[in-house]
Amino acid sequence: MSAPRHVIVGLSGGVDSAVAALRLREAGHRVEGLFMFNWTEDEAGRCSAAADYEDAAAVCEVLGIPLHRADFSREYRDRVFAHFLDAYAHGHTPNPDVLCNREIKFDVFLNHARRLGADAIATGHYARSVEAAGGTRLLRGVDPGKDQSYFLAAVPETALERTLFPLGGERKSDVREAARAAGLPVHAKPDSTGVCFIGERDFAGFLSQYLPARPGPIRVADGPRAGDTVARHNGLMFHTLGQRRGLGVGGIPGTAEAPWYVVAKDLADNTLWISQDPQHPMLLCETLEAEGMHWIGPAPATPLRCEAQVRYRQRAEPCTVETLGGGVRVTFDRPQRAVAPGQFVVLYDGEHCLGGAEIRRAHTLAGSRAA
Repeated sequence: MSAPRHVIVGLSGGVDSAVAALRLREAGHRVEGLFMFNWTEDEAGRCSAAADYEDAAAVCEVLGIPLHRADFSREYRDRVFAHFLDAYAHGHTPNPDVLCNREIKFDVFLNHARRLGADAIATGHYARSVEAAGGTRLLRGVDPGKDQSYFLAAVPETALERTLFPLGGERKSDVREAARAAGLPVHAKPDSTGVCFIGERDFAGFLSQYLPARPGPIRVADGPRAGDTVARHNGLMFHTLGQRRGLGVGGIPGTAEAPWYVVAKDLADNTLWISQDPQHPMLLCETLEAEGMHWIGPAPATPLRCEAQVRYRQRAEPCTVETLGGGVRVTFDRPQRAVAPGQFVVLYDGEHCLGGAEIRRAHTLAGSRAA
């Protein structure tokens, strides 16, 4: 990190953002914290925002830095949650974390911090940015188990120019030890695993408050019971491609004693298709089409050879990328399992994140799938 700057850190109440603030203070920057309230409903005490704010305040007290608070819930609902609901209504599986970063953390929060006089913002993401010819480039974090560049692939380059990632060169175990050594009260706090700013709760129950459930048939895709209806689902939106648990099908007469997997969701007739083959042709995607491609840096010439991820913590897979209007067509060297429209495909050249786009259609070994 360069000469001292006025930096406002997005504090979530967790250990990562706390140590990001610690590292910036150690580097001599003028550091302040800001806690974002992006979801205001308490819902019988399940919303953890109040407790997280208290944790953020306790961290700031130890570090001796001021803490701001801001309510971005209206922006979150308009720019993230509305898209989230629309995607589920159309049978897709959205990624609100990618949208939250693009629309809230690296737009609304960044602009708010600049109005407070900050030169830059910082977050606890495990990613790195570097200055290169023509602008700022995004790199993977050095900890392969925590790299979060996937979630930052849609962030505008102009925002990356004004953002610091103090943890990009660190490992999670070292971050926790640094928090403990500094006496930060969140050093042992578990990582959050809930949906971005919605928290950890019964997701099916939460979603059903906003979208009407449409029960429909569960049908077998292959084998001796091919085409048979064997159960009912409560709504396609509650299921994901490749899902194994929570199907409620149990043992089906005439079939093997083996797990069942969701292999397709047919929105047209509201049918959930299942199979006992975890590598069913309906699950294996050769080519996908994605729209709204965001390149970090100049758009490269295509066809382009690179690697792609279709989900977080997946190994990047070799592929060929072609432009398709404002989007891209990605053809993998080997078929990828459970590619879900609504998720993001993120492109890489080694450790460099090239950008990403929202998946709209997956072409599987069994044919095209848009949901």
